Amino acid sequence: MTPVKRVADATGIFRNALWGLFALTAVLNILALTGPIYMLQVYDRVMASGSVPTLLVITALMLLLYATNGLLDLLRTRALTRASLGVHARLSGPVLRANLRLPLAMGQRAANAAPERDMDAVRRFLGSPAPASILDVPFTPLYFGLLFLFHPLLGALSLAGGAVIFVLVVVNEFSSRQPARDLASASGAQARITQGARRNAEVIAAMGMGGRIASRAAELLGGFTSAQGKSSDRSALFSTTIKTLRMVLQSAMLGLGAYLALRQQISPGMMIASSILMSRALSPIEQAVGQWPVLVAARQGAERLDKVLAQTEKDDGLPGMPLPRAALRVETLVAAAPGEQRPLLQGVDFALKAGDALGIVGPSGSGKTSLLRAMVGVWPALRGAVRFDGGTLDQWTEDDRGRIVGYLPQDVELFDGTVAENIARFDADPDMTAVVEAATLAGIHEMVGALPGGYGTRIGEGGARLSAGQRQRIGLARALFARPFLIALDEPNSNLDAEGEKALAEAIIRMRQAGSIVVVVAHRTNVLATVNKLLRVQNGQQVAFGDRDEVAAAAVQPLVQPLRPKEVPHAV
Repeated sequence: MTPVKRVADATGIFRNALWGLFALTAVLNILALTGPIYMLQVYDRVMASGSVPTLLVITALMLLLYATNGLLDLLRTRALTRASLGVHARLSGPVLRANLRLPLAMGQRAANAAPERDMDAVRRFLGSPAPASILDVPFTPLYFGLLFLFHPLLGALSLAGGAVIFVLVVVNEFSSRQPARDLASASGAQARITQGARRNAEVIAAMGMGGRIASRAAELLGGFTSAQGKSSDRSALFSTTIKTLRMVLQSAMLGLGAYLALRQQISPGMMIASSILMSRALSPIEQAVGQWPVLVAARQGAERLDKVLAQTEKDDGLPGMPLPRAALRVETLVAAAPGEQRPLLQGVDFALKAGDALGIVGPSGSGKTSLLRAMVGVWPALRGAVRFDGGTLDQWTEDDRGRIVGYLPQDVELFDGTVAENIARFDADPDMTAVVEAATLAGIHEMVGALPGGYGTRIGEGGARLSAGQRQRIGLARALFARPFLIALDEPNSNLDAEGEKALAEAIIRMRQAGSIVVVVAHRTNVLATVNKLLRVQNGQQVAFGDRDEVAAAAVQPLVQPLRPKEVPHAV
């Protein structure tokens, strides 16, 4: 099946069901005439004739029609619910992929996007009573026409009331847009600070920041409450106004019907039936207005979601492309952070071949990590390219890119799952031999064996049950899994002890022997003994590149100079 890319594609399942739902709604609206017709028969036939058998027959028929109406209404509600769930199911995959790609496509601007919340807004609308009410609205003229058949004045009153309500609906539409946007913005800000506080709970607790974070959250909550109040007040104003107007019109219709009945221009049954018809004609409009905030939120959510899906669309390469085996070339690379145009790297140019290991060194903030991110494809190239055997990473499918690149970032993030699942990158059917091989390369096979469940041990969200060094070494095993062609390691020894550094050095040597290219960003220079190439960067520019021994003097200068002793005044 072709993957869903836009909201319109996903809602196609809903639109395809509309004709059937519309036909079902037409039958329901015909059955809705049961009440008025029953009243006409009771007042104009039964009361006039005094026939009890006639009353029993039409009452039995009325009960049958109401039962049919209830059954069909249930079927319509279930169909709408199933369609909304189908839309949600079709959107879930694209929204998840968009969430993963957002930081890479939009950078800091991704903080303002919440595709899951927008998807839920669409689902809530489709699963609410609003679609049924909207389907009922086109049949309102049917009831107006019947009222005109009863008497022109009854039809005119109903038409005038409907026109007033229509104007109120239009005013409600235009006046509710900005409050709905303000509410979405305030809701997003509150969600961001809540999620940030949860991620940094340890820092907040350790440094006594709880009160200040809570105060800031309270300020945002105040903004959210204010926006929610304004939106709810506006919706309630129009909903209550239309409800009151409907009751006034219904009573006015009864009064006008009574006047016309007294003048013997209509029958008493028509007087009662006209009041019921007026109520039925205006009920869908009233219900739709009551659901208006849900409709507005869904429409704005769909617009935002469509933009996010468009911005994060990505061709998934060409299946069957041969994996690179020989060389990596960085060609006059100019790169920037996602969503930005200001270059953080300029004019980086070098080449590596299978079996090479490159150490990238330079002062803090010089662009080392930026270069590594550009090499593994998570930062965009403004100009130039990173080529693997002549091709760029976007020419391979996502699965194949995972077989080409192994990446260990500075901040190692593990996922809630088993050790084996994390090492195997959550492969649906992982090769345990490859998992154990990666763990052995990273020097953690014995460490994992000592865990309560071995490779089946669940490590908790973010690897919370492990030390920083353990997380880093499992992250290293994940990067080495299935022996990728490029292994990019960003300060891989920052949390390692002597044993861990030894295992890291051995892993680099073995991966080089297997034909991989290893690129290491390092502040602690012990690991540089395993590389044969050095690249020095400064201020986002390449300063030197070549054989390690040729550029060693410039590349391995200590990045942090020892502090000179200073006289410290004695305490008095």
